[in-house]
Formats: sequence, C-alpha cells, structure tokens
Amino acid sequence: MIDLHTHTSFSDGTDSPTELINKAHAAGLSAIALTDHDTVAGWDEAQAHLRPGMALVLGSEISCQTKDGISVHMLGLLFDRENEALAAMMARTRENRIGRMQKIIARLNTAGYEITMDDVEAQLSDGATLGRPHLADALIAAGYMKSREEVFAEVLHNNSPFYVAHYSPTPEDAIALIKGAGGVAVIAHAMASLRGRVISPTTFESYVRAGLDGIEVMHRDHTAENRSLLSEIAEEFGLVKTGSSDYHGNGKLNQLAEFHTAPKEFEKLEARSSEPRVIRR
Repeated sequence: MIDLHTHTSFSDGTDSPTELINKAHAAGLSAIALTDHDTVAGWDEAQAHLRPGMALVLGSEISCQTKDGISVHMLGLLFDRENEALAAMMARTRENRIGRMQKIIARLNTAGYEITMDDVEAQLSDGATLGRPHLADALIAAGYMKSREEVFAEVLHNNSPFYVAHYSPTPEDAIALIKGAGGVAVIAHAMASLRGRVISPTTFESYVRAGLDGIEVMHRDHTAENRSLLSEIAEEFGLVKTGSSDYHGNGKLNQLAEFHTAPKEFEKLEARSSEPRVIRR
C-alpha cells in the first residue's frame, strides 16, 4: 500500500517522523510520503528511521490561495530541497503564519476566549510550522473544548468570524516552483467543501498549463461524486490519480492507509520528477 499525504509534529501532526515511519511499517505500507505544511524540517529524521522494505517520498503540503481567496493545498513531492526559490517561498509562508495567528488570537480574546500566543506556542514541537491546529490544542488545554474536531467545527473553520487569511502563493505559482525544483505537484483534497469554498472544475486547465502532475482523488473529505468528477478530470488531462490518508495522528479521524495510491499510478508520478528521489531501504 502507498500513502502519499501524511503529517508529523513538524507541522500540525502529533507523531514524530520516527513514530510515523514505525506506524506506517506496522500498517503494512510499502511507501509513504511525508508532507508537512510548508516545511521540510522532518525529512532527515524520517529518512534516518526508514524501515527495511519501505520507500519514502519526501515532500511538503504547500498552502496556496487563488486570486479570489479560495484556499488550495498543493502537495509538492520529490523536489530538490536546496532549490532557493521554493525554499524562500515556504519560509515566507511560515513567517506570515505568526502574524496571522496573532490576529486570530485577538479576535478570540474579544469574544471572551482567554488564550495567548504563549499558550499556542507551548503546543508546538521544536521546529514545527505554526498552524490553526496548535491554536485548537491551546483551546483544548484551556478547557474550552474537548477535541480538534470540535474546535474547528465551532470556531476555526474557514467561514468563522475568527478566520484570518494569510500570505500564500497562487496554485499556479506553487506548481511552477515545485516543477522548477524538479518535483511533482499533486493537488490535495480539491473538492473538500466542508473545509470552505472549493475551486471550480474549470480551474484545472490553468493548473495543468502550469505543470500539475496529479490529483488526490481518494480522500476522506471527498464524496463519491467528488471522486468520480476528479477521476474524470485526471483522465481528461492525463494526470496521475492518487489516494491518501492525510494522516495527522491524534485529533483527527484519518487513519494511515485508509486511502492509498495504486502502484502503477505511483510509478507514473515518480517518472515525472526530474531525477530519481524516492528513498528505498
């Protein structure tokens, strides 16, 4: 089984890269992608603890935003971590998350939630990318709610009055940067409408022109209709179809390998990178 979308404590997951690799091995995964948000900080640890017989796909889930304000997440896989343009873009996105978090906290304070930036930062692992899940953990620790699911459903969803947008490249720019770094670009959970507004199917033509390689078709947040539509779009444009868990560890229902990528599709995706970068033991 192949799972091409997971997270660790270096972004908003709860498992360390070592724990993720061990769980993936126990789950029978033959290949796993590490795709923490806007960072490559967990790559070295994951690579050092890769188990025999497994393949590791190193990447990052890059936060994007369309020109009309729709959030899009782009999985960049198998790219050169030394590429300066892509690294600079991810660094800028991470830095902007701090100002965004301060604004969200201020809005929550006005509404009576007694939470500080220190409370949120206390939830981060060393080197982790700051995100709303850490704020959710701070609210849970303060006794306001009991789970990340509850926090996002009530106060941190994209249509909430507490929501604040942050700097993100457009999907087209992110794709271009990923491709410029020799990697492959796969759009993640493109039709997950419960997360907020989603892109129109017509948008994919622009992404394909920018160099899009694949679509995450199988995902927990896609309905059967979503999957059918995305599969048709992938076939129309000759894109790779992937399936992934979007695993975060504790606090989300997503389980490793609950959706996975067919081996033939994985081979197609690997062939689209500029050079062999899948790490195998």
